[in-house]
Amino acid sequence: MSLSDDTRYLRGGPVAKRIIAEVRAQAEAAAADGFQPRLVSITVGDVAAVGVYVRNQRAKAELAGIDFEERNFPADLTAAELEAAIHGMNADPRVTGIIIQRPVPPHIPIKALQGAIHPLKDVEGMHPASIGNIVYNDLDLAPCTAAASVELLKETGLDLKGLEVVIVGHSEIVGKPIAFLLMSEGATVTVCHHMTRSVAAHARRADALFVAVGKPRLIKADMVKPGAAVIDIGINAETGPDGQSRIVGDVDTESVKDVASWITPVPGGVGPITVAILMRNTMVALNRQRARYQSTYATGNKLAAE
Repeated sequence: MSLSDDTRYLRGGPVAKRIIAEVRAQAEAAAADGFQPRLVSITVGDVAAVGVYVRNQRAKAELAGIDFEERNFPADLTAAELEAAIHGMNADPRVTGIIIQRPVPPHIPIKALQGAIHPLKDVEGMHPASIGNIVYNDLDLAPCTAAASVELLKETGLDLKGLEVVIVGHSEIVGKPIAFLLMSEGATVTVCHHMTRSVAAHARRADALFVAVGKPRLIKADMVKPGAAVIDIGINAETGPDGQSRIVGDVDTESVKDVASWITPVPGGVGPITVAILMRNTMVALNRQRARYQSTYATGNKLAAE
């Protein structure tokens, strides 16, 4: 049985295609009203290191009806100069969303850059305000990978209310946001990290298991509850006995797929949806900016009339 025919695999491609189609319809409607969405990509230094990601984002933006602009800055640019450039984009009404391609040079603190992006243009969902909003169940601008992972779990049709979920990995951009997103859906969530005493014991009781730690094949079949949904977010380069390099996840897929009811392939699982979520977030950002603009314009007219 091929991967495409095996219903145990939660493939990201079809979900991403559906999201992109929805975004395109929204983008075309907005453009017809004079609000063309535009996503700006910032790269600093060696563009080749992130070239694949940028090309993929551009291709998906084109499919979604979103203008995509690359802005490349030299590696010796200071953090202050880059922050000033970002503030200029914040003030530019033609820019809908801003994404910072990683890595950036060591002398530039990535968190400071994320904080420099205005929350209304934070399509990556990484501004402290965006992360904080998730705590208050404002979920529309969640970090892309976290939102994509939850989107795949929803594809199973499982009722998330009361679902026992275990997340292995507690990073600020994946593990923690997933926990808050799922709690907002009514799931019961446990987060494991490097100080957790028995990851296997927690993992074995999960109805849904998310894994994002960057350790190839960490999760084995004996760590998974029969019938569980397994969302593998890890991306690791592994050299096989034949000397060939291949991409594998944090889950030992070949063994786990015989235990789980659903499992994401790597590659081809969460990845495709992550870029689609970026496009969806761009439209969320545009709609919020339109609402702010229209509210301000209406208030200005009212004051002028008085």
